[in-house]
Amino acid sequence: MATRNNHWISTAGMVLVGQMPGSAKGVMFITIENETGTANLIVWPKVFEQHRRIVLGASMMSIYGKLQREGELVHLIAKSMTDMTAELATVGGRDGRFSVRPGRGDEFAHGGSSGDSRTRERDGFRQRDIYVPDLHIDTLKVIGRHFH
Repeated sequence: MATRNNHWISTAGMVLVGQMPGSAKGVMFITIENETGTANLIVWPKVFEQHRRIVLGASMMSIYGKLQREGELVHLIAKSMTDMTAELATVGGRDGRFSVRPGRGDEFAHGGSSGDSRTRERDGFRQRDIYVPDLHIDTLKVIGRHFH
């Protein structure tokens, strides 16, 4: 954020949101986040077409572009992008630093992180497993839903 206007910089982060409003004439707006905060990207139609797969599919990306300041607003005008989703997928397996499994997010309400009660095994089955001893799979009826 301290970089001056019109300087070329590189940054990387997780993709939070991407949008292409109909009134934007093909311009894509992406918000990424990393450990330093969020960054707003502007992707012109020509750059979008060159990096279409990355823009539409990456969970994490690196961007090279020109910083643009207008008052308090700071944007990065993307020139090139690199998909870093594969690197993001390895985060949990690095040096054991992220060995704690994420909880449900409601440890405060349910007391501690002793494990997710929804996945505890009981009698060899998880709670979400369906087991009816007298029922054969061929007797199940599946009703299709067609929306026209």
